[in-house]
Amino acid sequence: MESAQSTLKTPKLKLDFKDSKYATGRRKTSIARVWLKKGTGKIYVNGKLFSDYFASDNHKMQVVRPFEIINQATEYDVKCSVKGGGPTGQAGALVHGISKALVLFDESLKTTLRTEKLTTRDSRAVERKKPGRKKARRSFQFSKR
Repeated sequence: MESAQSTLKTPKLKLDFKDSKYATGRRKTSIARVWLKKGTGKIYVNGKLFSDYFASDNHKMQVVRPFEIINQATEYDVKCSVKGGGPTGQAGALVHGISKALVLFDESLKTTLRTEKLTTRDSRAVERKKPGRKKARRSFQFSKR
């Protein structure tokens, strides 16, 4: 029985990320732990290629945006583990983490990435639901009688 289960599991992708830079990116309730090193332009998210991990083309474009801004799309390899939130928050967290790691690699990129607002954490999050209301602000329909 055990041998059947072991054949179903995909092999764990082991990536060598020694002498890499580490940064944490956050967006909504998502947290991305990012390791960046010089390489060929491969981006791995939770052990998968980012093109397989993100279904939406919008999210894929968003993830590679920091590299396109600095014109170095194939200079760095990225290994990332993302948890929490949905695909939009995870893509935003990944972009934030990649941008912070790029600044650690080369301090001169800071102004370029900052003008595009990629190094700043987007602090917008879902407002909490209040008691006596249907949602955060939506109330129940008023009726005089």
